[in-house]
Amino acid sequence: MRTRYAVAVAVVIGFGLGAVAVQVLHAQAKPPVYYIAEIDVTNLDAYTKEYAPKAQALIKASGGRLLAAGQNVTSIEGAPPKPRVAVQVWDSMEKIQAWRNSAEFKEIRKIGEKYAKFRSFTIEGLPQ
Repeated sequence: MRTRYAVAVAVVIGFGLGAVAVQVLHAQAKPPVYYIAEIDVTNLDAYTKEYAPKAQALIKASGGRLLAAGQNVTSIEGAPPKPRVAVQVWDSMEKIQAWRNSAEFKEIRKIGEKYAKFRSFTIEGLPQ
């Protein structure tokens, strides 16, 4: 009989510790950071052939994910954005800064600047 109580108490304590650990880990999760770029493309053919594939590969290799990109942008309110928009998601602002400060980014961006003008900004996501 005493063994049953010991097992029951151990199960309850284990469950409680597990619940606390889950809460602590959930509280430590940082919300994602979204990177939005407005791109005014002057030579679409060259941009899509010479720049976009290299830029997208570097984003992926650096830890970012491209959520949306294209020129089918519809203005709902206010002035329309530049003809092309890209939305990326990153784990942290530090990863975005590391990507943008990398030598690879700077080399690829030189190609992009031949065919487009860029405007970009970030916004922190909300905790889920």
